[in-house]
Amino acid sequence: MVQQIVLPIKDSNILKMVQDTLIDSFRAGRRNYTIFQVGKATLLRVSDVMKLKKTDIFNHDGTVKQTAFIHDKKTGKANTLYLKPIHQDLVIYYAWLMDKNISSEWLFPSITHPDIHITEKQFYKIMARVGALLGINYLGTHTMRKTGAYRVYTQSNYNIGLVMHLLNHSSEAMTLAYLGLDQASRETMLDQIDFG
Repeated sequence: MVQQIVLPIKDSNILKMVQDTLIDSFRAGRRNYTIFQVGKATLLRVSDVMKLKKTDIFNHDGTVKQTAFIHDKKTGKANTLYLKPIHQDLVIYYAWLMDKNISSEWLFPSITHPDIHITEKQFYKIMARVGALLGINYLGTHTMRKTGAYRVYTQSNYNIGLVMHLLNHSSEAMTLAYLGLDQASRETMLDQIDFG
């Protein structure tokens, strides 16, 4: 089996098309979109996004917490999630859960079996369908994490230390490779530099 290359979405117009397709092309579109938004804004691995519980994100009255505290499944490291960038998405999602009468301890429950959370495999199929609908061949379950990392990197003036910390990586080299910063994109950045 050929290993699929998953890349960050670098173009904001394509990102908007992916987000719109996540919402509009599925029965549980609001859930799928919110998974993507949470993954993008928290830079969590998909496995950690899926195992979030409602109580990690929401207070008992349904309001969104400012921060969530979890442990990364892969690394075991503690991780603090800053939720303000996706506050509005989470408010809308909570209302959607209430409206659909979906009761589950999981933040992202299976619609047919609310007692379990959606699986990584199910989300992979959702992302593959979005890719097929839009003719994009580089979408996968890590798209949201890579896209969030890439956006933090470019909008923080290429602060690799910040991105490395947010991804819970142990080296800058690992982070640069994760961001897909190949020779072409390094050359594009170098073209912006006045070497005098």
